[in-house]
Amino acid sequence: MQFASDNQAGAAQEIIDAIAREASRFGVSYGESALDKAVRQRFSEIFEREVAVFFVATGSAANGLAMAAVNRPGGIAFCHRDSHMIEDECGGVEYLTGGARLHGLEGRQGKINPERLDQVIGAFDPTSVHGGQPMAVSITQQNEAGEIYEPREISTISSIAHKPRLPLHMDGARFANALVHLGVSPAEMTWKAGVDILSFGGTKNGCIGAEALVFFDLELARDAPFIRKRAGQLFSKSRFIAAQFDAYFNDGLWLRLARHANAMADRLREGIAGSSRIRQAWPTKGNEIFVVLSSSDAERLRKAGAMFHEWKPPAEGNALNMMDSDLLVRLVTAFSTQPKEIDSLLDALRG
Repeated sequence: MQFASDNQAGAAQEIIDAIAREASRFGVSYGESALDKAVRQRFSEIFEREVAVFFVATGSAANGLAMAAVNRPGGIAFCHRDSHMIEDECGGVEYLTGGARLHGLEGRQGKINPERLDQVIGAFDPTSVHGGQPMAVSITQQNEAGEIYEPREISTISSIAHKPRLPLHMDGARFANALVHLGVSPAEMTWKAGVDILSFGGTKNGCIGAEALVFFDLELARDAPFIRKRAGQLFSKSRFIAAQFDAYFNDGLWLRLARHANAMADRLREGIAGSSRIRQAWPTKGNEIFVVLSSSDAERLRKAGAMFHEWKPPAEGNALNMMDSDLLVRLVTAFSTQPKEIDSLLDALRG
């Protein structure tokens, strides 16, 4: 019963097969193979416009390099105070930008409050050298609290960011899960809503290690090749990342995998709703669920073989009404989660 993280899931067989096929071939190195070029073109087709694509190893690298590409002296990037960039990347943005800083913003359930964003950006005096220079806004889709921005919400934030000409970045580690939940096109969830840069994740959704930095504004990508190289993210055999994305996009595999993960989460939500021993801490979408249960029930689930993480309550959100003996826990379903795992979890909870 694996519900700790979709990072702990294996890889889709189609991804494994694609890597195995590529392993028997020679190919031009450093992103110049025919496969690399074909997959970069595939990204443009998926997003319905010409994009600049740079393969990297991790989502943290993609986020850090995105900020490095738009950095300014005294640069400041605005994101939610619970965002992965602030909480879980060990100062990676600050390191890769050479000193830019992240300004955490309020907002319920992991979503930036647009009014507050407007106020905070507006408080910076562009003629003053003391406060630093705003350089970007970043949102996460699906976010750290299991919420998903609607395209109209993205458009609202992008319009605020674009007023002072700040690019909007999207951390899309669970991009596919958000996309299939909304039922919109990749273009509608990104550049058509005002997103300028995307960290596109495949690792959580069936790939072994495939992440990409995607620029919809090609001018912003001008220095990206050099930034990526200096950061040690230009793979000599990058065609093995390309091979993963090639299989990932083939015949809609990436969407099928995400739909399955989301469907398994929905099945789990239904079971939780029918239980008196566990409850959702707040409504979520996609493949993440946050629940409140007693520490004794959590221990019983662990002894039955369930894997999950205790979680820190979000900075802002619904009142959790937890007792001293209660725990907040995150449950994550993956592309490989099976119905029997969910049924076993609920059976163990019932004792």
